Amino acid sequence: MKTKISAIFLSVLLVLSGCSTIQNASNKAKGGTIGGVAGGALGAGIGALIGKGKGAAIGAAIGAVVGAGTGVLIGHKMDKAKKAALAAGAEAEVTKDENGISYVKVNFPAGILFASGKSDLTADAQSSLATFAAGLESDMDLYINGYTDNVGFRGKTAEQSKELNKELSVKRASSVSSFLMTKGVKGSQFKEVTGYGEENPVGDNSTAAGREQNRRVEIFIAPSQDMINSAKKEAGEA
Repeated sequence: MKTKISAIFLSVLLVLSGCSTIQNASNKAKGGTIGGVAGGALGAGIGALIGKGKGAAIGAAIGAVVGAGTGVLIGHKMDKAKKAALAAGAEAEVTKDENGISYVKVNFPAGILFASGKSDLTADAQSSLATFAAGLESDMDLYINGYTDNVGFRGKTAEQSKELNKELSVKRASSVSSFLMTKGVKGSQFKEVTGYGEENPVGDNSTAAGREQNRRVEIFIAPSQDMINSAKKEAGEA
């Protein structure tokens, strides 16, 4: 069964069609809601699209239509977030949703954050994430997705290993969000903290290099409604 684990409160309503259903509370023991971070309905929809690689319809989700000036101002803020990610040793790129609103995709290879098979952040990882947190602003929304390769666990069936990888990916995503909060990132900024396990591979799992690519934590940085409203006002496009 295709599972989506979200750190959004279970009362949140999904607002975009095609979004995965929030995991039933009885499944928490299998990697359900972790961390207690708060999010909104918007986060559920945007995060689901981002996590599945479909591209975030940020503007559509929050009803934003931005002019050129607003777009430039948002882009400047996203460039700043990208620089913070690069300084932290992550891969980062600024892209735009279908409405022309910029957001940042950040990729932290799991190898620089965690020991093999673990979800506790290494000392070096904490230093890197502290650098990353320092470049984030309070009007930036965050979506964190954890992934693993498809390597199985000794003595476990393929299906059992898949579930264990899912749990590991959730714990890793949660470790990142929890640490960022200790560095001043507000809990309300985390719209989704999700573990996808073996899903959405970006590399070939039949090779060592490909499996390394698949072991990752992705962070998407998107403008909040407050950022968009402020940029509109500053650009005279409100």
